[in-house]
Parts: sequence; structure tokens; C-alpha cells
Amino acid sequence: MLPLMSVTEISQDALITAMADGLTVVDVREPDEYAAGHVAGARNIPLGTVETGASELDATEPVIVICQAGGRSMKAAEIMGRAGMDARSVVGGTGEWIAQGRPVVTGPSAG
Repeated sequence: MLPLMSVTEISQDALITAMADGLTVVDVREPDEYAAGHVAGARNIPLGTVETGASELDATEPVIVICQAGGRSMKAAEIMGRAGMDARSVVGGTGEWIAQGRPVVTGPSAG
């Protein structure tokens, strides 16, 4: 078994800053969950495909990972971290984003 890695968690406000800075946001929920409502600009790479899907990302830049509540994004950020990426999990996930009245986009991933 691989050792656990420490994952950096960021707040909802830090997510807004990261998005403004142009960092990649990855939503690791299943496609139906993503289509029901996601943070604008987030790429959908479901948790089960993170090991292969993360290879499509720029490993030289931090990646922000989000799910519904924070559990899957922590796992995905850990997987990405083991691959040498600087991945950060959003505390509270999309559920908290919506609870704070922030906007979401519906529909499938564009790519």
C-alpha cells in the first residue's frame, strides 16, 4: 500500500482567486453529477479516471480539484500528488459553492 500524502486544502474564496489566476479546475464527480451543476470552467475528469486523465493536464501548474463535498477531491489530489503534481482540494466542494449562492453551469463537459 502506498503511503498517504499530505494534500493542501483551499477555501471557496481561494478557489475564486485560483480561477481568476487562470489555474485549472478539475471536477472529479461522475458525468451526470457534473452535468447537473458545476463551477464554470471546471474540466470533468471522474475520480475513477484521474490516473490517466491527469496526464492531459499541465503538471507544471497547480491544479484545483473539486467534487461534491470534498472527499473525492482529496483522493484525486492525493493521486495527482503521487504523480508529481501540485493538486489542491476545495473544502466543501460544489455543494458548499452552491450553498453560498455562487453560480453553476449545467450540461456536459466541453472536452
